[in-house]
Amino acid sequence: MIKAVVFDMDGVLIEAKDWHYEALNRALKLFGYEISRYDHLTTFDGLPTRRKLQILSADKHLPVELHGFINDMKQRYTMEIVNANCKPRFNHQYALSMLHAKGYRIAVASNSIRNTIEVMMRYAELDGYLDFIISNEDVTKSKPDPEMYSLAISKLRVQPEECLIVEDNENGIRAARASGAHVLEVDEVDDVTWTNISQKIMDIDAAVAAA
Repeated sequence: MIKAVVFDMDGVLIEAKDWHYEALNRALKLFGYEISRYDHLTTFDGLPTRRKLQILSADKHLPVELHGFINDMKQRYTMEIVNANCKPRFNHQYALSMLHAKGYRIAVASNSIRNTIEVMMRYAELDGYLDFIISNEDVTKSKPDPEMYSLAISKLRVQPEECLIVEDNENGIRAARASGAHVLEVDEVDDVTWTNISQKIMDIDAAVAAA
């Protein structure tokens, strides 16, 4: 039976994919580099910034010594966009409030850095429902490696089969499935509703009861 729900953040609780794309490109353009939207969606989606920069160094010869500065600028630009655009969404507040009221443990596990997650969750007014967050600073390997979700499951003090993970992109879904948890795949933030989450939980619980 499901006892805990773990959410990815970008593309699940926060419509931030374009924010990260815009912020990273602003930083890259300082040195004449750029990621195309096609590459953003097919190669870089869901990866942490440091991994994106490693790929750019391998494929586009981005100097490794620029990684630190570009990463710092990307985070600065991201915060500017977050401050201007990150707002509460009723469907997410309602979904998390219902999960919280019914006794489910709740966490967020994101490839973003901790400060970004904390700020976005506060602006979205979701932080009060969370037991904790897991960032890319808390693990050795980020998604698509399952370490982040395995750590979340351990901290939630549940078994993998007692946990539901809500994910939207290929790298995150791979990580979630590899952790042994159940997965609710969504296409966009508007799919993250109490109706969809509760139906998935009921389906899982019913299957367990019938087994």
